[in-house]
Amino acid sequence: MRFQIFPYALLRNTYHLIGPGTGVDGDRDSTEKYSQTNVEDLISISNQSDIKEKRDQLIQLLWGSAVLPNTLPSRVERNISDDRYSDIDSLRDIDKITIHMEYGLESIVYHFVPSNRSGPVILFHQGHRGDFFRSKAEITYFLENGFGVIAFNMPLLGENNQPVISVPHIGRLKLTTHEQLKFATPIEGHPIKYFIEPVVTILNYLEYEKRYTTVSMVGISGGGWTTTLAAAIDKRISESFPVAGSYPIFLRSGDNRDWGDWEQTAPELYRNVNYLELYVLGATGNNRKQLQVINRYDSCCFGGDKWETYNNYVKSSVEKLGCGEFELFVDESHHEHKISKIVLGKIVKEIDGQLGTVQCRQ
Repeated sequence: MRFQIFPYALLRNTYHLIGPGTGVDGDRDSTEKYSQTNVEDLISISNQSDIKEKRDQLIQLLWGSAVLPNTLPSRVERNISDDRYSDIDSLRDIDKITIHMEYGLESIVYHFVPSNRSGPVILFHQGHRGDFFRSKAEITYFLENGFGVIAFNMPLLGENNQPVISVPHIGRLKLTTHEQLKFATPIEGHPIKYFIEPVVTILNYLEYEKRYTTVSMVGISGGGWTTTLAAAIDKRISESFPVAGSYPIFLRSGDNRDWGDWEQTAPELYRNVNYLELYVLGATGNNRKQLQVINRYDSCCFGGDKWETYNNYVKSSVEKLGCGEFELFVDESHHEHKISKIVLGKIVKEIDGQLGTVQCRQ
C-alpha cells in the first residue's frame, strides 16, 4: 500500500492537467525499456489446436479437471428489495444469487432485470474498491439500454463474506485480502478458481434458465482482470470488455503501480498461459471479440502507452486464426480509474451489433 499524504490528490490532478501527457510517474509511459522482450515469441498460439490446449491447461490448473464445473447457484432469491437501487426507473426486479465455494467462501451476485427486457445480458464485474454499488451509474446505463445486468464483486469484497479458515501446519486465518487466498488450497485445482468460479456458475445458471441467448462481460480494474481470465476460459462469453484491468507481466517490471495483487502475478498460472495468450483466447471464436480498454491517464494503474508493445501482435495472432477479433481502445477523455461515458457508449454499440459481428473464416 502506498500512503498518499495531503495534498497528494490535488497535486496529482494538477500534474495531469499541466504535465507532459504521461501518467502520474513521469517515465511510466516509455516503452523503450521493455523493447528487449520479444513479444511475438511469447505468444505460442498459431492454430485452433493450440487454442484448445491452452484453454484446457487453464481449466486443469484451476479445477483439476478436464472440463469446467457444472455447478449451479446455492440459492436464488427472486425480486428482493434493496433501497440503494430503488430510484432506477429502468429496473424491474433484482434477484439475489448466492454461490457457495470451498472453505465457506460465498459470492453474492445481483441479477438486475430491466423494465424493457429487449437486450442480452451483461456480466458486470467490480474491482478492488469494493461493492458493485460503486458502479451504480454504469449498471443504470446498461439497464436503460435494455440489457440485463448480473453484477459481481471480487472475493472477500462487497457483500461477499470473509470466512475464518483452518490451514494445516499454519493455524486459523480470517480471510480479508486476496494475498491470503493462496492458503485456501482447494481439494482439486488452484485458489485462483475462487475468482472465476462464480462467473462459470452464473453461466451455467443462465444456460439452465434459458433467459438470454448471448452473454457479454464488462469489468473495471480487478473486475477487468477477472473479465480477461473468464473470457479466456469460457467460450460462452461472446464479447468481453476488460477496462483498466491488466498488462502483461513483463510490462509491470519496475512499476509498483502496475504490479497488481497476488492473483495477477501467480507464476504457476502465467508460466503456462501468459497474459498475451489470455487476450488471444478471450478474443477467439465464432462471434467472439475482446475490446480491451486502457485509460491513458489512469490515476491508478495500467495506463500510459505500454500497450503499444503488444497490441499489434495480439491483433495479428487473432487475425491469423481466422476466428474472432481483438481491439484495443485508448481512452484519453479523463484522468480517473473508471469506465467513462465514451466507453459505455462504445460497449453498448458493440453488443447491439452496430459495429458488426465476427464470424470465423471457413
